[in-house]
Amino acid sequence: MQKVILFLLLTGCLGSGMAQTNRVFNLFPAGTQLHADLPYQDDTLHKHLLDIYLPPEADGRLPLVIWIHGGAWMVNDKYADMSYMGETIREIINAGYALASIDYRFSTEAVFPAQLQDCNQAISWLYHHADDYGLDTARFALMGFSAGGHLASLVGLSSNAAVPEFFTGGSPQRFPLRAVVDFYGPAQLILFPGADDPSSPESLLLGASPLERPDLAEAASPVTYADAGDPPFLIIQGEKDESVDPKQSRLLSAWLSVRDVENELHIVPGAPHYCQMFDAPVVRARVLAFLGRHLK
Repeated sequence: MQKVILFLLLTGCLGSGMAQTNRVFNLFPAGTQLHADLPYQDDTLHKHLLDIYLPPEADGRLPLVIWIHGGAWMVNDKYADMSYMGETIREIINAGYALASIDYRFSTEAVFPAQLQDCNQAISWLYHHADDYGLDTARFALMGFSAGGHLASLVGLSSNAAVPEFFTGGSPQRFPLRAVVDFYGPAQLILFPGADDPSSPESLLLGASPLERPDLAEAASPVTYADAGDPPFLIIQGEKDESVDPKQSRLLSAWLSVRDVENELHIVPGAPHYCQMFDAPVVRARVLAFLGRHLK
């Protein structure tokens, strides 16, 4: 039962990821331009699609926030986590940012690093198609939630390492990333309570339990790649998170500080793993101020 509860908490938002009908567009300001279900890989997988949302009457090159959903690496879709972050989404668009939300393969379809390959491929596609949508390639930021926070952190921290295995075809791509916003993402997989359970979400991600394959757990842990060349981080964590221990976010912040990487850690008092408490004015203000400093 405890394992089932952990899985449900990690999902972050209800949804199977099968439907491609945009069920969150009503959260965006009136006049938002939607470019839906754009294929970022040369195949027909429904998990290789992304959406781009542009502000009404967008003018000039736009900074871009890339949204990476949560779901224990095995459920949800590119609309997930938006349902409880509606005010934040509206403020991002109203502030003049474009937003792109990406899908990626589940761990039940392909084990790590497939998810990271997909994220890197989607970002590369956005970079190379920036002219088509008026995006400023010098002002890309990542925002991820739970498992998506893990992937956003991994992309941000490993990008300057150019790890061949993290890119489709083993060919590293270079794209500048100006900032990362990590909502309660895992930082060190071997610290999870299910690290010795082969059926835990982190074990299914790796294809083996972290304690059985610490090498894989290390390769899939964001803290492994922290160095002085990394982009600034804003880490947001619920004080009462039942599934991603707040120590994970504290550990990531500590490693970034040790490596002289600019970072902020904001613990939301009383907040569980995900809820509208992360859309509260004080959290929104931190997110928008952070994006403003690094993207404007």
